Amino acid sequence: MLEGFKTFIMRSNVVDLAVGVVVGTAFGAVVDSLVKDVLMAIIATLVGKPDFSGVLVFGAVRLGAFLTAVINFLIIAAAIYFFVVVPINKLNSLIGKPEPSASPEPSAEEKLLTEIRDLLQQNLTRS
Repeated sequence: MLEGFKTFIMRSNVVDLAVGVVVGTAFGAVVDSLVKDVLMAIIATLVGKPDFSGVLVFGAVRLGAFLTAVINFLIIAAAIYFFVVVPINKLNSLIGKPEPSASPEPSAEEKLLTEIRDLLQQNLTRS
């Protein structure tokens, strides 16, 4: 029983997932600081604090709070894209690391097997 648990824990995908969660949590703090301390400060100086939580309140439904959450999400997504994804893509292009390509063209053997399968299916449907 313990041997099975040890095998499960030591699988590379479990370890990779654990590392990804830890790094993701740490990176989340960096992105959160970038958005709150840098981008929101810039936005607040330009147009004021973007807070709609007190706006559009209908009884218990607070559409303004939802709108604030959507705007915050868009700002965070833009920050991740422009400050992480774009530089990493640029770095990959400078290094010469190829982008993931589409699946390769099927071999002649695979094409032949596909034709045979299709012909067999046609014959079965006729019967």
